[in-house]
Amino acid sequence: MRWKRWRKCLKSRQDVSQVVYKQACLTELEQLEQQGHIDLFYGDESGFCLTPVMAYSWQYPGEEIRIFPQKSKRINVLGLMSKDNRLITFEKEDKVNTTFIVECLNQWVITLDKPTVLVLDNAPIHQAKAFLANISKWQEKNLFIFFLPKYCPHLNKIETLWRKMKYEWLKPQHYTSLPVLKKTLTEIWAQVGQLYTVSFS
Repeated sequence: MRWKRWRKCLKSRQDVSQVVYKQACLTELEQLEQQGHIDLFYGDESGFCLTPVMAYSWQYPGEEIRIFPQKSKRINVLGLMSKDNRLITFEKEDKVNTTFIVECLNQWVITLDKPTVLVLDNAPIHQAKAFLANISKWQEKNLFIFFLPKYCPHLNKIETLWRKMKYEWLKPQHYTSLPVLKKTLTEIWAQVGQLYTVSFS
């Protein structure tokens, strides 16, 4: 046995044919990226507050680490990450909606210097009319959206970043106040690819 977290399993809800097809497409996209023809990024939203996600930790005998959950605003973020640890983040201390996502991508698209594919899940904010209406405009600027099959969060590589942050990089002392948490998050995001790295299999 190994000491590890339980994982949610959504396999029974997946469309197997779609999963196989999309995985093949992702493999082709990764090959194009390796050949230098495109950039490939994985996008997703996540949130952080003063109630930490820390299921377990190593503790010395006789020591008990206690964390006191606190009600607080939620720091939401849209992250865009490549396999070589390039990370772009957009923060918001309010509910993330389609308008916010579209504004972020509009800011990002003008910085792109080659055809870029952004992998996203099928969250409602990514399937809203206001989002879909912008896809053709982004394509004209060399940004292409690739939607994952439903119930396949494991195919979105940025999920590994969120897991590393919430279970490894954030420590109990980072949850003492919202300003401390926000400062720590900003510092971590700025150092992804340097002090903090994610290895993708």
